[in-house]
Amino acid sequence: KQELIICASLVDKIPNLAGLARTSEIFAAKSLVIPDLSVTKMDNFKSISVGAADWINIEEVKIEQLLSWLLKKKAEGYWIVGLEQTSSSSPLHEINIPTFAQNNNKTVLLLGKEKEGIPVQFLQTVDTCIEIPQFGMIRSLNVHVSGAITIWELTRKTRL
Repeated sequence: KQELIICASLVDKIPNLAGLARTSEIFAAKSLVIPDLSVTKMDNFKSISVGAADWINIEEVKIEQLLSWLLKKKAEGYWIVGLEQTSSSSPLHEINIPTFAQNNNKTVLLLGKEKEGIPVQFLQTVDTCIEIPQFGMIRSLNVHVSGAITIWELTRKTRL
């Protein structure tokens, strides 16, 4: 397992959570954080995740607990990366890998709410924001797709 935690506590659609579980397991993330563990028992989740919940640690962190959870992870030495389009976001391909090495690759990838992104109170805990460069007219990718692309890029840069 790599020292990568995928934090999807702000994601509420079951297909996106299931897809993130599958992607997180495929790329050997340490864990996936979701807002409600009961979704892992739902048929829709099981079908899309293809049983990933059997192979990856899934932790429940409700939105009300997320701020304190993020601060705890920072205190444990995790680098908090927000996947969000902001005026100071860096393109995904320009992530500074020495920062990963300094923290033994201990990273939390914080994903935002569908349509709304990461609320400001959580953005304030983020060490860096990254975004996926886009060239079309549509403003953003689906959160699972964005998460999958980012998980792959973090994995590629730290493992290969």
